Amino acid sequence: MDGSVSFFELGVDDTDKARAFYGRLFGWTFGDAGNGASIKTPNIPGGLHGGDPGVGPYLFFRVSDLSSALDQVRELGGQGVEEVSEADEGTTSEFGRFVLCTDDQGSKFGLHQPPA
Repeated sequence: MDGSVSFFELGVDDTDKARAFYGRLFGWTFGDAGNGASIKTPNIPGGLHGGDPGVGPYLFFRVSDLSSALDQVRELGGQGVEEVSEADEGTTSEFGRFVLCTDDQGSKFGLHQPPA
């Protein structure tokens, strides 16, 4: 298991407004990705998803085996808060698998298994 930051995700109400805001603020560029957008930064890639007002950023940590890492989260008192997801058709091979989790105190974070 690696544990390095793999990507970040911003939950926003309106992805178009977020693109304009963060694009002007940081100079980020964006690609279309399902109901949101991919974020291209100089260092760690990110994503936007809409319909999620007031949500803080999620950090996703790299793991080599998502299923084993999720089992370990549960053994340590945390939980997976949604099913393991694969990116939309066309981006699965580029992105890999991911899941949002909570630790044993309820703090949210994500696990990300990049493609082989």
